[in-house]
Amino acid sequence: MRFPRQIPFELGAPGVAPESVLPVVLTVDDSDSPRDVIDALALTAFVAGHQPHATTRDLTDVRPDATLLPAGVTALRESISATEHARLAAGDGWTLRSVHWPRNMSAEVSVTAVTAELVAEIIEAAVKGMTAAPAPVEESVQMGFWYSASQGPQRHPRPITAGSWADIRANYADAAATSFDRLMKVDRESVHGRLLLLHGPPGTGKTTVLRALAREWHAWCQFDCVLDPEALFTNPAYLMEVALSGLGDCRCPDKRHDKWRLLLLEDCDELIRGEAKHNTGQALSRLLNLTDGLLGQGRKVLVAITTNEDLARLHPAVVRPGRCLARVEVPALPFSEATAWLGTSAGVPADGATLAELYALREGYGGTEERETVATGLYL
Repeated sequence: MRFPRQIPFELGAPGVAPESVLPVVLTVDDSDSPRDVIDALALTAFVAGHQPHATTRDLTDVRPDATLLPAGVTALRESISATEHARLAAGDGWTLRSVHWPRNMSAEVSVTAVTAELVAEIIEAAVKGMTAAPAPVEESVQMGFWYSASQGPQRHPRPITAGSWADIRANYADAAATSFDRLMKVDRESVHGRLLLLHGPPGTGKTTVLRALAREWHAWCQFDCVLDPEALFTNPAYLMEVALSGLGDCRCPDKRHDKWRLLLLEDCDELIRGEAKHNTGQALSRLLNLTDGLLGQGRKVLVAITTNEDLARLHPAVVRPGRCLARVEVPALPFSEATAWLGTSAGVPADGATLAELYALREGYGGTEERETVATGLYL
């Protein structure tokens, strides 16, 4: 059954002649949810012309008990589900809709009002005190985790531990460490190339150095890890949501809206191999489009890829000159550097050892005879 009805304009400004505004009709049937009704009601005064100014604010690190309403304001409508809490509120000349996703610690607040100044006033009052301060960068760094769910693309932010580059530099072979020295010093003004490629055997510390990079770049670049990169580049809707999303920590100290984003794609061997175009269809093309094609234009998005593949086996389009911000091989430590790291040559293979093997040897459960297991058993 359908129940069309004319929406009265209680949310709008008083004294406006009905014939001077557009008619607004809300049609509701049993396929609509309470959240759908809140979304529709939030727009009636804007559509009708009573409140011609609007803005939306995305929030992260939102407190679990956040109301996302100005102090003293009570919700007119409220919808609670397992994953979100939506509210509708209104006052003299303004309307507010908020949606809070507690699991993701994120929220969206939209305000319409009779003036732009009132919009700014109400939205600031609604978000004041509703977010928690992130952990100090010395202890952790904020990272978002993207994944595709039944309700669409989702981003879950959480703090991750991240050692400083100075503390972990000795874990890398001299040539790789020198390359990482240069990479750590990159800032928003010196970005040339949108692709960061780390390649090398398992257990050499590729993920660890990226956590350190997130810490070094935290002031100007937000890091997001894509948990299902194969889905990202085969689903255009998912790719557009991730590439164009404004979700995340954009609190730059000097240029709030000028923060870069880095999408981290781990172990994407199939995506960038020489035969990738044949095996993955449009996935490789979409990756390259994001880094320096039309999709990437006007978006400050970097892409970091880790792979176990040898550089010679990668698709030539991925490694062509000018595309990569950095292309770093992360090898096992040579014998001399491995023995210096461990403090002894006992158990170190003649051709060197990976970081995973060295940690295993130091803890007393590694050795040459266990090399195959150790090399693939620790995720660094």
